[in-house]
Parts: sequence; C-alpha cells; structure tokens
Amino acid sequence: MDFDVVVVGYGPTGLVLASALGKAGHRVAVFERWPALYGLPRLTHIDGETARIIQSTGDVDQALREASAAEAYEWRNGAGELLLTVDWSGQSSGYAAHYTMYQPHIEDAIDQRVRRCPNVQVDQGTGVVALDQDADGVRLVVRPWRRDRDDQWSAGAEDRTVTARYVVGADGANSFVRTALGIEQVDLGVEDCWLNVDTECVHPLGQEFQVSRQFCDPEQPNMFMPIGKFRQRFEVSVRPGDDPGEMETADWAWRWLRQRHGLGPEDLRILRQIVYTFSARTALSWRRGRVLLAGDAAHTMPPYMGQGACSGMRDSITLSWKLDLVLRGFADETLLDTYEAERRPHVEVVQQCAIELGKIANLKDREAAAIRDAAFRRGEVPPMPPFPTISGGVVHHAPDGELSPLAGTLAPQGVVGSGTVSGRFDDVVGGGFNLVSARDVRARLSGEQQELLTALDMSVATLTPGTPDSVEDVEGTYARYFADTAADTFISRPDFHLYWAGKAEDAPAALDALRIPLCRTGAQTAVATGADT
Repeated sequence: MDFDVVVVGYGPTGLVLASALGKAGHRVAVFERWPALYGLPRLTHIDGETARIIQSTGDVDQALREASAAEAYEWRNGAGELLLTVDWSGQSSGYAAHYTMYQPHIEDAIDQRVRRCPNVQVDQGTGVVALDQDADGVRLVVRPWRRDRDDQWSAGAEDRTVTARYVVGADGANSFVRTALGIEQVDLGVEDCWLNVDTECVHPLGQEFQVSRQFCDPEQPNMFMPIGKFRQRFEVSVRPGDDPGEMETADWAWRWLRQRHGLGPEDLRILRQIVYTFSARTALSWRRGRVLLAGDAAHTMPPYMGQGACSGMRDSITLSWKLDLVLRGFADETLLDTYEAERRPHVEVVQQCAIELGKIANLKDREAAAIRDAAFRRGEVPPMPPFPTISGGVVHHAPDGELSPLAGTLAPQGVVGSGTVSGRFDDVVGGGFNLVSARDVRARLSGEQQELLTALDMSVATLTPGTPDSVEDVEGTYARYFADTAADTFISRPDFHLYWAGKAEDAPAALDALRIPLCRTGAQTAVATGADT
C-alpha cells in the first residue's frame, strides 16, 4: 500500500485528522482540490473542547492569538427586546468555554504542524475522481485540477492511482467520497438562505459589538458577532422576493450596514460577502468497508449553535485514535464501528438544537412572532438541553449495562508541573490515553495491566508527591474535580473523553474492561507487548 490513510479534503476536519495521524507515525496522504487553504473566516466560534483538539494538532496559542472569550449569545426580537441568552461563560478543557476566533489562524497553525511530519504528504490542487476497494485496501484515482477561462474547475489528464489501507472523506457537504460510495442522506428540511458579510474593523466598534446577537425580526432576521478581536460578522436573511445577486454587491452591504448599524467604510473593510443556504443533512452510514466519512461529508447543520466545524474536528480526533490502534494491529477493524456509534448520537443532539434555534431566528410571520415573544416573556419556553456526552462505544459500563458515572464526559485539563517544566496537562504529561489519580494507582496494577499501559502509551499522573508518576496540580484543577465528583481516579481517551472515573482501587478492573473493546480476539498478547500483528 502507498499509504496507511488517505484523507480527502483539507478543511478543519481534514487538517485535524492529518495532523493526529501524522503525529502517530502513520503514512498519510491528503488530497484537496483547492490549491490553497481558504484563507477567510467561515468558522467563527469554537468551544473549549475544540481548543483542546487544536492544542493536540497544532500551536493553539498561535491559533487563538486574536481570539476572544465569549460570554453569551443573545437572541432578541425585532424591537431589540431580549428573548433568550445562551450562556457561554465558564471553563472547559483548560480553556474558556467558548471563543470567537479567526479561522485562518487555526488552519495555518494545524497546517504548519502537518507540514513538519515527514510521513504526511499534502497534495493541494488535486482531486479524487474515482475510488474502489477490496478486503485489503482502497484504490483511488487522483487528478490535478485547473481553472478554465470561465473560472470553473476542469479536469486535467495526468491521472495517477494511489492505494491506501483506509480512506476518510472529509470533503464537505457535496462530498465526492460519499457520492462515490452511493451513501444517501437524510434531509431534515432546513433551507435557510442568509447573506454573510465578514469585515475587518478599521477601529474598535465599541462594547455593543463584542457580544453575539441574533435579531429575530420578522421583517428581516439578522445578526452580528465578533470574529475574535479585530473582525466582525454581519448576517442578513434573504427573504422571498429578495435578489441574492444584488445582496452580494458592496453597495447593498454598505446601505444595510449604514441603515442598521450606522457603520460605513470609515469603520469596516469588507473581507467576504456571500449568500449561503444552510442545510441539515446526515449520511445514512458513515462507513462503507475501508472508507469512512467525517465532518460535513457525514453531517451538516445550520450555524445557530456554532458547532458545525467543531463537530467535524470532534469526528477527526475520535477517528484518529481508533484508526491508530487498528493500523498498529492492537484492535480489530470492528473498533471503527464505534466511531459512528459514538459520534452520530452526539451530532444529532447538536443538530436538532441548531434546527430549533433556526426556527426561532427565521420566523417571518408577524403574528406568530408576537406569540413567540409573549411566550418568552412568560418564561414558557423550554430550556436548552444539556450539551451531549458519549453514551456508547468505548466507554465504561457497569455490570448491569448502565453507563458508569462520568463515563463519556469531558476530562479536565489543568496546569501541572513535572520537575522544572510546567504547562497544560497535555503538553507536560501527554495527550493520549491517560490514567490520572489522587493516589499512587500504579502500585495497584498487575504486570499484565502495566503492560497494557505501555502498549497503549498510556501516561500515568499522580497527585501524590514522591511517587514515580507524581505531578504538581499547579492551579488545583484536579483536586477540585475530584472533590466535586467524589472520584479520585480517571482514565481518559485520546479525544479527551473519560472512559471511566471512580476510586483508585477499582482502576485495575477498569483497565481490564478497557482491554475488551480495544483488543481483538486472539490479540491480547500483541497488545500487552506492543507487537504488531
């Protein structure tokens, strides 16, 4: 095989996957038909979990150098009356719970990490035009793409064939990979059309524009939000009868910005102006043999939760460690089935929340909008559901089949010290599998369990001074977490979700249970010794 994994598509989903697999040492090729990174903001919001994913796959401080922590997302009616505040405050995964940020900085930071991996080949300006697979691998035909005189992509004649053990289609909502596999989608009936105007601020616009605000105005729904510290997004609904082509002109944008917000060229510089149609679709299957789908190729959602790209990056960080174990012979291919089993329910909750918020944002009937506003005033609108966690797949279950407490939730990340080094936990201890305890848990493990730690490259961190694995809990993050949860030990996965949490004396049994979904029948020795099979 030419490669272990071919990644088709090099947006945020493909970038994270290429970086994570490259860091793991696998032979990776990326094929992206566009000749360069997009270079403009589409993604403008991430959460703390996504920031931790970026930390794992790029220079997060560079990526977020102009980001701003976001405290709230306000929903107001046409008169400006506050209907709903989505609380974005707090902390998650060692970061602020939510950020507004500039997407090119994130893509550049991860791309630079990818380029430093000699085992990763990035081929931009090259599209995949055919693929087929058998029991041993996948064969792809790739072709350079050139613009013709009408500024449309046209195929060149220099086809070549590459082979890979696995292929991941991260090639967007119009995925060639998904189409080539013949996988259909479920359409959830969203078709909201909005004009997007992204701008760079000539000077600070004032405190009003530092909060994300959705105006649920039946006359013409609109919104604005900061793009980090120095840029601003404005969006306007395209109504029946509006001319999308006219709305994409600079004259239209300046008229709108002046009338609605009192802003003009002396305040802003337009970076991008485009009409989008939002959709909500889900592929019926995210895997066909040795080919898998991730990001928008697997699922799309309207932007009202700010979770579209975040969901794609979650797909990639989860899929990367599962592919790693399979490629190393530590797990059977059936482990890849847990990818969709874990990610699909998570995505569906976020997707449905975004759809429901979109119904609020796009309500254009004045009478219905008045009824909506009155319901909000009376407090009769149900609260947002809790953000989803992982409930199936590789998470610990009690003997009765119930999900163990805290399993599937996010692991904390704090600042720790080890010797003369201090910093974020993943940078100091490691961001793969982790066994973290307030007590000396290693002394409780059998030889076979110790070997499993080695085989999985699982780091051990103990808050007890004087132990071989001791780290200093510099800011008390882990002490607070254990006090709040009544656990004193946890096992976390490379995608930062907890496999298990509980008491140190139960950690050996939890490790034995972890072996079951990870290790194929007959491969226990290979996993224990780290040998390839």
